[in-house]
Amino acid sequence: MANPPHGGVLKDLILRDAPRRAELAQEAESLPSIVLTERQLCDLELIMNGGFSPLEGFMSEKDYNGVVENCRLADGNVFSIPITLDVSQDTINELGIKAGAKVALRDFRDDRHLAILNIEDVYKPDKVKEAKEVFGGDEEHPAIRFLNDQAQEFYVGGKVEAIDRLMHYDYVELRYSPAELRSHFDKLGWSRVVAFQTRNPMHRAHRELTVRAARSRQANVLIHPVVGLTKPGDIDHFTRVRVYKALMTRYPGGMAALCLLPLAMRMGGPREAIWHAIIRKNHGATHFIVGRDHAGPGKNSKGVDFYGPYDAQDAVNKYRDELGIEVVPFQQMTYLPDSDEYKPKDEVEAGIRTLDISGTELRRRLRTGAPIPEWFSYPEVVRVLRESHPPRNKQGFTVFLTGYANSGKDAIARALNVTLAQQGGRSVSLLLGETVRSELSSELGFSKEERDKNIGRIGFVAAELTKAGAAVIAAPIAPFEPARQHARELVEKHGSFFLVHVATSLEYSEKTDRRGIYAKARSGEIKGFTGVDDPYEAPTNADLVVDVEALPVRTIVHQIMLLLEGQGLLEQF
Repeated sequence: MANPPHGGVLKDLILRDAPRRAELAQEAESLPSIVLTERQLCDLELIMNGGFSPLEGFMSEKDYNGVVENCRLADGNVFSIPITLDVSQDTINELGIKAGAKVALRDFRDDRHLAILNIEDVYKPDKVKEAKEVFGGDEEHPAIRFLNDQAQEFYVGGKVEAIDRLMHYDYVELRYSPAELRSHFDKLGWSRVVAFQTRNPMHRAHRELTVRAARSRQANVLIHPVVGLTKPGDIDHFTRVRVYKALMTRYPGGMAALCLLPLAMRMGGPREAIWHAIIRKNHGATHFIVGRDHAGPGKNSKGVDFYGPYDAQDAVNKYRDELGIEVVPFQQMTYLPDSDEYKPKDEVEAGIRTLDISGTELRRRLRTGAPIPEWFSYPEVVRVLRESHPPRNKQGFTVFLTGYANSGKDAIARALNVTLAQQGGRSVSLLLGETVRSELSSELGFSKEERDKNIGRIGFVAAELTKAGAAVIAAPIAPFEPARQHARELVEKHGSFFLVHVATSLEYSEKTDRRGIYAKARSGEIKGFTGVDDPYEAPTNADLVVDVEALPVRTIVHQIMLLLEGQGLLEQF
């Protein structure tokens, strides 16, 4: 029999409210509605399906304060992470949000009403206190940055009534609610289940440690990866789930099950480990593997860890009796080549030869196409990773040229386009400033806001082309640093970004202007012209600085090619 849920009763609101679904759906149509963010959607899904039991909604001020201060809800149950619905003052005013009112909760993806929130209270949280007590107080922590930069100033508490579950279109067969997973365990006859939390791909060492954990507890294994929001920069969940599916065939028959968890992680270390244990208990697990620096975000800019290596294990053990789930410490596994086996590092005798590949080394091998040995990961897993993370010479990239009008950036861009195209191997796309203006941004003027919007569009298109493996050459004026940085961030989600400052002087650009555009700007015929009556912020972080007054276009293109080659992007291009 599966582990009892936290608080004693699984709060499956979808099942509870199913008889009233039509009535609730009709009521929602008459109510003001809040469109939920991706993070809020993740929270709502686990509220409605019972994953956050004993919660039945977003936390009231009393529950919130209890969790922040003492890791307890107002009813005394242990709970470690605030589950809150943040809203702005404008939203409160516009929708009439107040205690006793109701609002519908809408999915931003398809505009469907998912639930009705019965508002208990509206309160202004002490974010400084929340940051310190829940996450440790370091302002560089991603959850604290979210609190300070993105979360709205008010929280709305209250219970929800479920209209419908969220629609998912990926890996539907692996998305079990807690009730469904409990039923699955019962069908299989599983009574002892070790849950393994992960937001990364799994390799042979992970398989070995989970098998050892299960056998030592005479239990089965639940691979329970997070597929909601994880740490920025993590491998996308599509790739990871393909890895998990490939790995499942390597477990002894009947030992393991795979289920996806739509959780929005906070990377909250010790507090998050307690939360993860509660969630796994609600899904029926009796044991939970807690890793070294479990759910920690790593180090801050000073190289200091946000949390101690065993803080998470200590935190869960502190509440072990109340949580009703046994902590299984994560064992660091190492490979013994002479005996072709994995063992926990602390069980390896002195003098025995061992082999390991770090995460950094694995990324290097994927990036360069270097071999990944079978002792480290199974061939089918490596195949999936290589499909999603091709070596650098197969990845897309963007060369972003910025400079004054007539600085030579367009000539450089056209010459670079020809040079890359002649090599073959991938498509090359050219995004000249004037072309983008006429084809994508014809309605925009030249105010700072409109210029930034134009560069944002260029960044978006460049990012999508880069994602598809193309070589992209963009050559707008792009006079403002924040817009250039935004374009870089968009592209670097999918590939490399190189900023080339064409630092040809304004005097030379104007002197060689045969189209007369500077003359028109000087006479007032053209308004808001960069360098004449609008500023240009010279980049301070350019990957390459060039000047057509000092060097011919051919030499500048050669310098750009050397820059790309130095990053491994032109090998076998």
